[in-house]
Amino acid sequence: MPGSERRDREKVVVRGRILAAALQLLETEGAPGVTMRRVAEAVDYTAPIIYQHFANKDALIGELVRQGYDELVRRLETASHDADIDARLAAAASEYLRFAGENAHLFEAMNGTALGAAERRAAAESVIGVLSKLIDDWAETHQVTLEVPQAYEIIWGTLYGIAALGRLESIGQARARRLGVNALRLLLSGWRSIS
Repeated sequence: MPGSERRDREKVVVRGRILAAALQLLETEGAPGVTMRRVAEAVDYTAPIIYQHFANKDALIGELVRQGYDELVRRLETASHDADIDARLAAAASEYLRFAGENAHLFEAMNGTALGAAERRAAAESVIGVLSKLIDDWAETHQVTLEVPQAYEIIWGTLYGIAALGRLESIGQARARRLGVNALRLLLSGWRSIS
């Protein structure tokens, strides 16, 4: 038993090194730069070792996408602890945009075709849950009747677009975060005024 436990621990370590190397390649070169051969070189293993952990490049990037959503939800939960619901939503929007800027290629993969639609939706479910709960809490606090799934999609679409603008040199990440928070406030103000 101790030998198999040691092998299991070693597999976890190797898998972690593979994912770290793949993420580094993804962030520096984008998805086209991630190949099984290059990941193997980065971790000083042969390609067959990489294939023992991931069937192909799509499976490897798919796991990075799932981990990206896990990291994003942790960051959203950490950012949104203020007692004031408006401040919590603004902090979540700012953190979403910060994550997008700091992890541009991963963010692109998370919102692209690295996973099929159903698989991507499942990976994003925890992020959707955190943001939907914030929107629901906001609507309840301000006594606004709102279709939360639609409101979530409007806010997500707005922030996603602003995240894309943040990649432009003329906008930049810091300005994109300010624009995103201001856009969110305008949306919330509009919803309050029509309720």
